[in-house]
Amino acid sequence: MIILICYIQGDELQVKVNKLTSIKTQLPYEYYSLQYCPPNKIVDVSENLGEVLRGDRIENSPYVFEMRESRLCNFVCKIKLDAKAAKDFKEKIDDEYHVNMILDNLPVAVARQRSDGNSLTTYEHGFRVGFKASYTGSSEERHFIYNHLAFIVMYHKDVETDSARIVGFEVTPFSVKHEYEQPWDNDKPRLTTCDPNTKHTVSSSEIPQEVVEEKEIMFTYDVTFQESPVKWASRWDTYLLMTDDQIHWFSIINSLMIVLFLSGMVAMIMMRTLYRDISKYNQLETQDEAQEETGWKLVHGDVFRAPTNASLLCVYVGTGVQFFAMTLVTMIFAVLGFLSPSNRGGLMTAMLLLWVFMGLFAGYASSRLYKMFKGTEWRKNTLKTAFVFPGIAFCIFFILNALIWGEKSSGAVPFGTMFALVLLWFGISVPLVFVGSYFGYKKPAIEDPVKTNKIPRQIPEQAWYMRPIFSILIGGILPFGAVFIELFFILTSIWLHQFYYIFGFLFIVFVILIVTCAEITIVLCYFQLCSEDYNWWWRSYLTAGSSAFYLFLYATFYFFTKLEMTKLVSGILYFGYMTIISYSFFALTGTIGFYACLWFVRTIYSSVKID
Repeated sequence: MIILICYIQGDELQVKVNKLTSIKTQLPYEYYSLQYCPPNKIVDVSENLGEVLRGDRIENSPYVFEMRESRLCNFVCKIKLDAKAAKDFKEKIDDEYHVNMILDNLPVAVARQRSDGNSLTTYEHGFRVGFKASYTGSSEERHFIYNHLAFIVMYHKDVETDSARIVGFEVTPFSVKHEYEQPWDNDKPRLTTCDPNTKHTVSSSEIPQEVVEEKEIMFTYDVTFQESPVKWASRWDTYLLMTDDQIHWFSIINSLMIVLFLSGMVAMIMMRTLYRDISKYNQLETQDEAQEETGWKLVHGDVFRAPTNASLLCVYVGTGVQFFAMTLVTMIFAVLGFLSPSNRGGLMTAMLLLWVFMGLFAGYASSRLYKMFKGTEWRKNTLKTAFVFPGIAFCIFFILNALIWGEKSSGAVPFGTMFALVLLWFGISVPLVFVGSYFGYKKPAIEDPVKTNKIPRQIPEQAWYMRPIFSILIGGILPFGAVFIELFFILTSIWLHQFYYIFGFLFIVFVILIVTCAEITIVLCYFQLCSEDYNWWWRSYLTAGSSAFYLFLYATFYFFTKLEMTKLVSGILYFGYMTIISYSFFALTGTIGFYACLWFVRTIYSSVKID
């Protein structure tokens, strides 16, 4: 929940700490898993379902500011590292972990100048735990910790009321080996390396603080308040600034143009060829010359014959409808701005809940198709629809969660949340699938436009390019081509911890995906029927669904070219989650292709006169 808060001078500002993150390991850890200065009592801030699944663990911290009162050299605490704490800090520095903090719902960021000479600053989310360097004259790399934080809090002042709203939260981390006047006074320590009375502030020229066992480390911070012209409503703009916006625009327009051009060509060919076919068939009928039927009309007695494993096809079509409904509603909410990155975990929570409630449509679509295939065991079919896809996805998720739990990472879903997920599945999703299925099966069966022969017709030998595997793999290239540019940005946001917010573009790409899946499936289905092969049911699903195969191949390419994962567990996590995503994409695109093909076949066979 995003709440606008106005602060007056002197109001207390509580900085909260979030998880430690690394793009090298993809394993988040709680902030206090390292020996940082704790507050008097650590209090967990309640998180939503999406935040828990993302591994967010938000807690209070000893960093407390007073609104619009800048203070230098604030002492936090002094700690002595034992062997384990020193080892933990070194490991986190090696894996380039970032510390994440939050003030007034704004994540802390390090301001960076753009390398292309642009005056706009970009933000790096969080600051590093430390860095590795070697002393002059030595080749041995040592670990240094960032123990002094220079915070800048930007505020926008209300002229009428003198209150202010926080619009920016930046930090510059320093590593400084603090020295102090003897004797040590725990209540009022006098540091010689950072003293506001002598105007001695920390700079990058100080001797850095090395991470060494049994050595003392003192944590300090500065806080400076700066007035800013940025309004509260625009405070997220700097976080969401795209560094490669021109490439992004160009790629999307390029992708749009190619797909629209292909769509136009496909539509033109289909309309002209089909119109000619139907006219020819109907003309032949009137002239009583139809002794020798050719092309797709030849298989009219077999084209609506139920496929092998019809029940499984119904299950996957139902699952695809569930995904389609979830994706569409999520996109609409996102485009309208309800799921902005400022609402942490909102996107994941929305997707999960929508998935659960869209079980109604899954059951309905699955049972309507099942009845069309003259199936009688609708309850068994419904159970499969409710359990096949979620069951496989949940098993993969459970194994991955066990691996994360073994690494003692905060990314492991707690038992309570796991129980809540199972409850959502069994308590809401499964009953809704049954409700949808009941209403779907009650409706009269969809009538076929032509009668099916009792004896199946023999399929002639097919040319090599019309064989199932070849045509299925060819069919997936075009839908994948429509989304792969956007896919790069989505993968970057997931695995490189960037914010993804261009839902307007994503919605356009989603529409292009639907059109492309439908058209490529219709074209290949037409060629298949023309070569007298009537087994189109599964083929239409797999043709569009094969784009998921290319998605997984691209994810593999992305892993080896863009990511620098150092642990085996991280690699397993990446490929595990990408398997779930590819599997979901398979169900979504396959269903779009299947329904397009079903509509096409019903339309053409109801357009010609058949005795």
